[in-house]
Amino acid sequence: MTTPDATPMTRDDCLQCDLDDPLAPLRAQFDLPEDVIYLDGNSLGARPKAALARAQALIAQEWGRQLISSWNKAGWYDLPRRLGNKLAPLLGAGADEVVLTDSTSINLFKVLAGALQCQARLAPSRKVIVSERGNFPTDLYMAQGLISWLARGYSLRLVDSAGELAAAIDGDTAVLMLTHVNYRSGAMHDMQSLNRHAHEHGALVIWDLAHSVGAVPLALQRDEADFAVGCTYKYLNGGPGAPAFLWIAPRLLAAFEQPLSGWWAHAQPFAMQPEFLPEAGIARALCGTPPVLSLALVECGLDVFDLTDMQAIRQKSLALTNLFIALVEARCASHPLALLTPRDAAQRGSHVSLTHTHGYGVMQALIARGVIGDYREPHIMRFGFTPLYTRYADVWDAVEILADILDTGAYSSSDARAKVT
Repeated sequence: MTTPDATPMTRDDCLQCDLDDPLAPLRAQFDLPEDVIYLDGNSLGARPKAALARAQALIAQEWGRQLISSWNKAGWYDLPRRLGNKLAPLLGAGADEVVLTDSTSINLFKVLAGALQCQARLAPSRKVIVSERGNFPTDLYMAQGLISWLARGYSLRLVDSAGELAAAIDGDTAVLMLTHVNYRSGAMHDMQSLNRHAHEHGALVIWDLAHSVGAVPLALQRDEADFAVGCTYKYLNGGPGAPAFLWIAPRLLAAFEQPLSGWWAHAQPFAMQPEFLPEAGIARALCGTPPVLSLALVECGLDVFDLTDMQAIRQKSLALTNLFIALVEARCASHPLALLTPRDAAQRGSHVSLTHTHGYGVMQALIARGVIGDYREPHIMRFGFTPLYTRYADVWDAVEILADILDTGAYSSSDARAKVT
């Protein structure tokens, strides 16, 4: 790697940055082990301290004592929409436009099917879904699975770089389906310009915000997006496997239909009618009974965002990622590392990816030393920076440990992989 011209900060400088950091008090909202530098919030956010008490009350009182009456007394029934309203400002969405439900994969299936159905009514000849080959695999798998079920001449057109997207969208394109921040590289698309380009060519756009929400400012309404989905267990700190979210532009909602028309999406679910009649609003995107235990804990993560704003989070995110890149390039310049993440801050999310021939082994060595990131094929080490709890001194210490591992060769070159990397 090339050493930058700028002199890297000292650890004392990092400690002073932590003292001056307006977001520093928010770290106290999370239960983080003292002997761990946690740089994997882009994969699973840390546990809000409030989640433990919330889970205890939910299980002991609401479930244990109130039993089924908690659907009404404790507001379980309203959770998908109420939490959707709490999340909406982080998406740049309005009231009653978001629901929390199901998983990102299932929600993507719903909106993709709905978008294709909408296009089938308006422009039947449009049967191409455009995406990136490097998109998160489940997004591509969902598109492939839906295409195989439709069996009506639909196809998936994949490009190998963001620069190829504009040319790939043409008169045959029904839907452009993208992840806003790439899970491997951390590269971030220009949502507004891509929405505009797709609409000029008659295509609808679906955004997967899994690596964006809670990390970068979003403006779905302003940028005229059509559909968005994403998870709550990364930067939103909702807990492992926590329910995902789904947003539909109000201008498209009345015509939206989805194949997973479960009873929770019915206009009168407890009328127990044999015919499906969709709810008029965003609840038509729901499916079956929501997982209350995990859904309720999402609120603990969302509550922390009430204590700050996305501009402050973005400012610190860029400071942390800039610092990490500068320190790695200064301290590890003699090693075969390559920066996969865009150097331009405006094109970057909140994680930084480095490649190394033995990236998996290096990451395992880091984890053994208390620096937790994760690994993605091929050869990619990912480091996530969550401004709510990541400290500047954490960045310094993590790079020092990385440099020591590389300098001493204290990592395995084995190809063996754990089930989760």
